[in-house]
Amino acid sequence: MSSDNDSNNVTGTDTGTGTDSPFRHERTDRDEAPQFVLPLVVHIEKATPPARTDALETAARAVLVMLSDERSLGEGEWARAIRDWQDARIRKVVRRARGAEWRRASALPGLTVIGTGLSTEAVPPAEVRVFPPVPLDGWPKELAKLQVSGTDLADPEPPPAADPAHPVLWLNPELDMSAGKAMAQAGHGAQLAWWELSDTDRKAWHTAGFPLAVRTPDAAHWRELTAAGLPVVRDAGFTEIAPGSATVVADHPALRS
Repeated sequence: MSSDNDSNNVTGTDTGTGTDSPFRHERTDRDEAPQFVLPLVVHIEKATPPARTDALETAARAVLVMLSDERSLGEGEWARAIRDWQDARIRKVVRRARGAEWRRASALPGLTVIGTGLSTEAVPPAEVRVFPPVPLDGWPKELAKLQVSGTDLADPEPPPAADPAHPVLWLNPELDMSAGKAMAQAGHGAQLAWWELSDTDRKAWHTAGFPLAVRTPDAAHWRELTAAGLPVVRDAGFTEIAPGSATVVADHPALRS
């Protein structure tokens, strides 16, 4: 994630379904609509960054929290922005903040989601703040000043095996994505799963606090996942990877055949 041009950040994807999907990388009628972006800001202090997997999972949950918040539904104060965003391309941009930057970002309308963290004080839980969608060229100045680069994170230790009873967002093992890019892609995967669920399954997931894991399978498992009929995120190719690349498979228990 090295570009500061918002239109070139981690954004479009392609589910491979429907002729007018908001995730297709081919040009569609959605490109003629006003374009919006969902801003996500990850708290990264230089001396104490969060773990990579915790940041990815927290970003995915932040997207779900925004989509399910009462202010995003019906006639809520964020509902129009959510509708405008979903009527066009589904764009997400992850930026980083520390110190005063994080405090200023936290003062803007939005939601902060805190990760599960690790069992060590040296690695704090991830914190991700998600904001209502904004016009592609109309970012609040407090967010527009934040850097896109510098979101390279690591896991101090391998994450545990994912609980098969919970949703898993599987990352393509053949792609090398920065943490910021992977956070946005995990958010896309969570959103695809959310769209595919019944109202009953959505309510159950919400009530449980959106448990989920982000993991990277081996090559053989990845091939099985992409052929399983589950939602697949495909990138539009604005940064880092080629257009149409499959980045995430959203594996929710309720969507398994």
